[in-house]
Amino acid sequence: MVYLTAAGVHPRFFCCQVRRNMNQKLQKLENLLRFRVIYRQLHSLDQKRILAQWKHGFSSASPAWAAQPYTWPWQTDVFLRAALSQYRLLVTKKEKRPWKSQVSPTKSKKEVEVWFGMTAKELARAMGRDIDCVYEGLLNTAIDIDSLEADSHLDEVCIKEVIKKAGMKLKWSKLKQDKVRENRDAVKRPQADPALLIPRSPVVTIMGHVDHGKTTLLDKLRKTQVAAMEAGGITQHIGAFLVSLPSGEKITFLDTPGHAAFSSMRARGAQVTDIVVLVVAADDGVMKQTIESIQHARDAQVPIVVAINKCDKAKADPEKVKKELLVYDVVCEEYGGDVQAVLVSALTGENLMALAEATIALAEMLELKADPSGPVEGTIIESFTDKGRGPVTTAIIQRGTLRKGSVLVAGKSWAKVRLMFDENGKTVSEAYPSMPVGIIGWRDLPSAGDEILEVESEARAREVIDWRKCEQEQEKSKDDLKIIEEKRKEHQEAHRKSREKYGTLVWKERSFMKYLERKEQKSLRLKEKAERDSNTLPVIIKGDVDGSVEAILDILETYDASHECELELVHFGVGDISENDITFAETFDGIIYGFNVNVSNVIQQSAAKKGVKIKLHKIIYRLIEDLQGELSNRIPCIVEEHPVGEASVLATFSVTEGKKKIPVAGCRVQKGQLEKQKKFKLMRNGHVIWKGSLTSLKHHKDDISVIKTGMECGLSLDEEKIEFKVGDEIVCYEEKHILAKTSWDPGF
Repeated sequence: MVYLTAAGVHPRFFCCQVRRNMNQKLQKLENLLRFRVIYRQLHSLDQKRILAQWKHGFSSASPAWAAQPYTWPWQTDVFLRAALSQYRLLVTKKEKRPWKSQVSPTKSKKEVEVWFGMTAKELARAMGRDIDCVYEGLLNTAIDIDSLEADSHLDEVCIKEVIKKAGMKLKWSKLKQDKVRENRDAVKRPQADPALLIPRSPVVTIMGHVDHGKTTLLDKLRKTQVAAMEAGGITQHIGAFLVSLPSGEKITFLDTPGHAAFSSMRARGAQVTDIVVLVVAADDGVMKQTIESIQHARDAQVPIVVAINKCDKAKADPEKVKKELLVYDVVCEEYGGDVQAVLVSALTGENLMALAEATIALAEMLELKADPSGPVEGTIIESFTDKGRGPVTTAIIQRGTLRKGSVLVAGKSWAKVRLMFDENGKTVSEAYPSMPVGIIGWRDLPSAGDEILEVESEARAREVIDWRKCEQEQEKSKDDLKIIEEKRKEHQEAHRKSREKYGTLVWKERSFMKYLERKEQKSLRLKEKAERDSNTLPVIIKGDVDGSVEAILDILETYDASHECELELVHFGVGDISENDITFAETFDGIIYGFNVNVSNVIQQSAAKKGVKIKLHKIIYRLIEDLQGELSNRIPCIVEEHPVGEASVLATFSVTEGKKKIPVAGCRVQKGQLEKQKKFKLMRNGHVIWKGSLTSLKHHKDDISVIKTGMECGLSLDEEKIEFKVGDEIVCYEEKHILAKTSWDPGF
């Protein structure tokens, strides 16, 4: 525990100052005494020699002092004058420092090179001092020395204060503050010469509302059964497929999830596509995700082809769908617009070739071309971690031709392509524009949506990644400095208020008051921590692919019920649940949610031993429902009051028990019954005056536990200060604890 002196100085620093001042005074006193002794000795010697000269002069006939008039005495006087002058200077304290001593400190000031946001440890190293020098320099400032760590960042004011107190000169480092690093990022090539471009296959994204038949339609075109294998019958990943038509044409299809949770995936699909096929169920019409898909296509400035599906159903109404689309400015050709609408049935395969031909016709009108030469450019559609192969990405190549051995950068990861494969898992040797391809060889897992660029070498790839990471760190440092500045202002304001509060007290009273405050704050913090821990749900999210984790995090971003229970995201990642996830959950007392991932027996046993919950789901909305249930369990129960009986006050009187007068109400039960063991409340003009229990309930002179409808009784309350009035109502009720439900609505 650290106490300050009355002047607000740290005791250790105060003791050093006192000791230093006492040493200086003792040294001056010692010098003064020494000069006084020398002066007396010289004066005594002088007197003896003058007397000897006079005696010698009187005894001789010719006086010696006449020939050499006082040469020795006057030489002695020079020493006397010097000693006397030094003595007077010390006594009167009028000694002045020589000109050299006044100039030398300025010249000898050490110049310290500093920069914004440097840590306490870095400042001490720059000064060539111990870190305690930094702490000493920050005494009597708004900074809390006890909470200051060696790695704590210091703001401009603190740095200046430490340098000033150390007697050094400040120099802001241009290297840290002003120097702009050369941009070493990888960028796209300029547009190619139109003469070098060749036709390419269209990239078509299938979009629409959940359960409107998008994947079934694509299955029919590819002659596969993807939809039958999907959990819950809904698509939860973005898929890329190359479909060859009987006519020889090729189309790259992107199948996006229709569920509300996968908005980011739909937006990503729209950004890399040439044409959007909007699937709308003829029996369901335009729905929420249909509208969102239209907006994504508009934002990406991509043309739309409408596929009205499920036309084989009895309740199908294609014309109704076309009219509903008019509201969102999607005007079909039948209504004078330029949007093609094809009536199809994904289940029976009806008109699917007509839909493909409409798509090819639109692609020909768009004159889609690409440059197959030069460095590769593309976009990551999905990414995940495979146990045997490491980080894997699915990408669409947009420019150049990708080959084995190519060096790629994407986000803050890079790869030397080890292996490429198509949607069926078959190895391919090269990937050309518009082709979907799986890539193996990534050092780290990039994020879905990252741009792929090819660079000339591994060294160049590392340089690009280092530059991007450095840029990210600088942005983070700027944000940290803003937070530090805000905290500093808060500390300064708190320090100012504290000085005003304790300014009139002596140091003992001030120290005692601060001790009491710290003790009270500590107990409050413990209480707040206990409440916070009981009302906080820490979660760890693990998913099979990056897009799934992104979708779950997007849903968590919509959480708006923090006033009921705090939702704390501790960690998230791609891949199976690991021992590291168990450690996180144990440390934060959290729950692990896994989406389409596996848990080994070893991990399950470790989790059971440490008391960690692991919840696995294959359908995203089931995961969110489970999360809502856990949040609801953390919310305190709702207490509901259920009336048992009501009575009206007919008369008031008081009875004496010992020396006390207790108010009593004479009542008649109007409804239900009054039970003495239940809870009661006193109502007056519709307002609750009192809540509590009865001390007595009597019928005539008998104590009873239950009074039924129509009977009269006398009763007294457990609070003697409450006075009854005629016309008051007594309500008997029981409390029921109802489990609360979170108010968070994720939107589906």
